[in-house]
Amino acid sequence: MTAAETNRAVEAVWRIEAARLIAGLAGLVRDLGLAEELAQDALVAALEQWPREGVPRNPGAWLMTVAKRRAVDLIRRQERYARKLAEIGRSLEDEEDPPGVEEIEDDLLRLVFTACHPVLSTEARVALTLRVLGGLSTDEIARAFLAPEPTVAQRIVRAKRTLAARRVPFEVPAGDELAERLPPVLEVIYLIFNEGYSATAGDDWMRPALCEDALRLGRVLAGLMPKEPEVSGLVALMEIQASRAAARVDPSGEPILLLEQNRARWDRLLIHRGLAALERAEELGDGSGPYTLQAAIAACHARALTAEETDWVRIAGLYARLAALSGSPVVELNRAVALSMAYGPEVGLELVDQIAGEPALRGYHLLPGVRGDLLFKLGRRGEARAEFERAAAMTRNGRERAVMERRAASCG
Repeated sequence: MTAAETNRAVEAVWRIEAARLIAGLAGLVRDLGLAEELAQDALVAALEQWPREGVPRNPGAWLMTVAKRRAVDLIRRQERYARKLAEIGRSLEDEEDPPGVEEIEDDLLRLVFTACHPVLSTEARVALTLRVLGGLSTDEIARAFLAPEPTVAQRIVRAKRTLAARRVPFEVPAGDELAERLPPVLEVIYLIFNEGYSATAGDDWMRPALCEDALRLGRVLAGLMPKEPEVSGLVALMEIQASRAAARVDPSGEPILLLEQNRARWDRLLIHRGLAALERAEELGDGSGPYTLQAAIAACHARALTAEETDWVRIAGLYARLAALSGSPVVELNRAVALSMAYGPEVGLELVDQIAGEPALRGYHLLPGVRGDLLFKLGRRGEARAEFERAAAMTRNGRERAVMERRAASCG
């Protein structure tokens, strides 16, 4: 194996093993920042040794062994924590057997809840989750979110310092606290997915790598928490939405809207997995969670072989339940679209005009985009053109702006 091939193997192993490695180390040293530093030290050692000695039979165990040895050395050097850390150091030094599967899974789950702790801002949770659970470098995170690399690096550093300063316990919450802490975890994963599915800024309509990272995190979480309905609901939603990826853009990268997509290009395996996850979510709960409801809406599209077969009446009903649960004007805007498809554009436009003054929709480019579409269908093309032009001016995504500009031009 050449040096280049070995380096690629190291990168692949790191992407697979990083989360488990950091989780296991954090469980031992009780400090997320220190755990990541130790894991990075092990990665450097692999980059130095594997090209000479070859990739070991169990690369994950090799990395953990090296990281543990570094932990022991560090513990011995830190005199002010001598008594406490010496005990940990002896236990690490004496441990020969690799941790069992259950222990690794417990540590992974603790890491998820630590990285998504509510003491951190949403931006910090997203960056830290991608770093320690997704295995992405700071540069990769910065490029994915079109943010300056120093800004992302500062977010991650501040997040680790905040966790340490606030003495956030490395543990899985229980009881009522679990019910409070799980939604922010799911929110972070779905935020990552959405940024990949419909990029808020830049020149790309989609960033598939982010969707893949979010899906992987969601699947891991579903495996760790198999009895939580909303975890399965989120995975179902992401699987079904991800199934449309190949049909959402043309060869030049231009967006293709849902009703115009070639459904033969939808990934049937992902749809099958998504429908199975939705069935699990509905069996575990009553089907009324926000992610389960959104997955049920996505399933209506997935089950329709053509756009004309879509059950818009059911979709409108599901959106009504979701709106009642969330109180979100954005959900109401989506319900307006469903109502227009089920009962005509006049019905949809009436709801859009009712919610147009909502503060949450101020600056939201899809409000004039939807209104323009409904006005166009009603033959009010001059008004539609003005709405499409307003939507084009408001969006920060270049591909989406081009779509709105073309729609404005089509109004004549």
